[in-house]
Amino acid sequence: MSTSSIDEIVDGCLAVRIRLIGRALTGLYDGALAGHGLTIAQVNLLAALGKTGPCRPSRLGEVLQLERSTVSRNLTLLLKHGWIEALSSDAKGMREVALTPAGKAKVESVMPEWRKAQREAAELLGTTGVDAVHAIASGLGYAPGA
Repeated sequence: MSTSSIDEIVDGCLAVRIRLIGRALTGLYDGALAGHGLTIAQVNLLAALGKTGPCRPSRLGEVLQLERSTVSRNLTLLLKHGWIEALSSDAKGMREVALTPAGKAKVESVMPEWRKAQREAAELLGTTGVDAVHAIASGLGYAPGA
């Protein structure tokens, strides 16, 4: 590999920059939510489940573009806390899950910290960045509540 190839990757790789931005924003939200015992990924699972209504865990994975193992691990934790319930299950695991009243209350309880993190994230990205993130996510098929 020539030095110019290394420089091209180091100086211009979009993937590494997106990952850096993602880690920074995840850390910002996770730090804000730490006192609630939730991560931003778990809050988004609760919110997605509240929006979609009772559904199969695989549906949540599709909506949030998460791998099955990630969804399963997080749903198990949320179930243990009583924030979701398994409406049906079998030997392979939860077949359909729903947000519980306690889960809805948990989402409401994190809102001040989530909103603060949201403001900080928007400040970090700037208006143009926020608009770009929404446009890119929409272009990739992210449709909340679909």
